[in-house]
Amino acid sequence: MSTIFGKILRGEIPSDRVYEDEHCIAFRDINPAAPTHVLVIP
Repeated sequence: MSTIFGKILRGEIPSDRVYEDEHCIAFRDINPAAPTHVLVIP
């Protein structure tokens, strides 16, 4: 996957990960629209 999300999954782009397991990863948005704005990638 050559998208920005694939690069985040592979660790090529740094992210503030808040959760990770074998099924998904969750990280904080760099431009949050709310005090707690987390993106989840399956």
